[in-house]
Amino acid sequence: MFEFALPWAFILLPLPLLTRRLLPRARPLDSALKVPFYAELSQRGSGAPGKLVNLLMLWFLWVLLVAAAARPQWYGEPITQTSSARDLLLAVDISGSMETPDMLLNGRPAMRIDAVKEVVGDFVERRKGDRLGLVLFGTRAYLQAPLTYDRETVGTLLQEAQIGFAGQGTAIGDAIGLAVKRLTQRPAEQRVLILLTDGANTAGEVAPLKAAELAQQAGVTVYTVGVGAEEMVRPGLLGSRFGSRRINPSRDLDSETLQAIADGTGGQYFRARDPAELARIYEELDRLEPVEQEAASYRPLRSLYIWPLGLALVLALLWALVPLLRAGLEYLSGTAGDKRRQGELT
Repeated sequence: MFEFALPWAFILLPLPLLTRRLLPRARPLDSALKVPFYAELSQRGSGAPGKLVNLLMLWFLWVLLVAAAARPQWYGEPITQTSSARDLLLAVDISGSMETPDMLLNGRPAMRIDAVKEVVGDFVERRKGDRLGLVLFGTRAYLQAPLTYDRETVGTLLQEAQIGFAGQGTAIGDAIGLAVKRLTQRPAEQRVLILLTDGANTAGEVAPLKAAELAQQAGVTVYTVGVGAEEMVRPGLLGSRFGSRRINPSRDLDSETLQAIADGTGGQYFRARDPAELARIYEELDRLEPVEQEAASYRPLRSLYIWPLGLALVLALLWALVPLLRAGLEYLSGTAGDKRRQGELT
């Protein structure tokens, strides 16, 4: 749709006519320097047709300038963009225990962090319309990605997370506290934290249950996920079966505290013993916290004032240059004719 942003600018159209009618004419001044070239140039358009063409050209330039001042613009077709009032933070444990190779990916042993990156990465890709953020924690918790609609960046930062960057401990309480602080800085109807860990709180300044109370007061729903197999065969001497034994690699997982955190904030606690179970958990989280899409439409705006302004500039240059070139050519041709006549006389 075409329209003018400042249509009232067209009231300036009669301004040159009013100026010509109301203001007194300037008194002619005697020229101090007489140049034949410009004398011949001044004779161009001295007749009635020439004056009419000049007036029409000046009037057309003025109309173009006024049209540019009125800011013509074009609105494109409406574009619908989905958005959500939900703020969702992912808190992922990157402590030393996440290196435990008790997961199977594509039939091969894999570390816990690798399974988490694959499953949570798919979860991030599905959350179209939500503001997502990423908190990584070990001995310390830090915000790796602030709340954003840029799911691709959040997924990339998750894949680049390295074990031990935040220390070897597990600061569950600090991670919850940091997430609550970030979530409450943004207005939202629903704030969600999904916390994944494989151990118990061994570091940090805030106790997990105290952090859960803060989350409950701030209206943050916390879903907790405990990851890690319950049985793992540890090979014997030199990797042989001789002397191998079965252990529970998740013996340090504090399921009771994770359950209490979820219950106190209105969330749920999930237990993931393998990647398939972890994937089902995040599918369940999709069901429990569906993406609330709100249609927000806008129309792209394109300013067009540069076209009448540019046309006016080009016409003004042509209008000024063409007479000069024509008069110059006439002057040169006249000079050449005079020289030929003088040659014939001699």
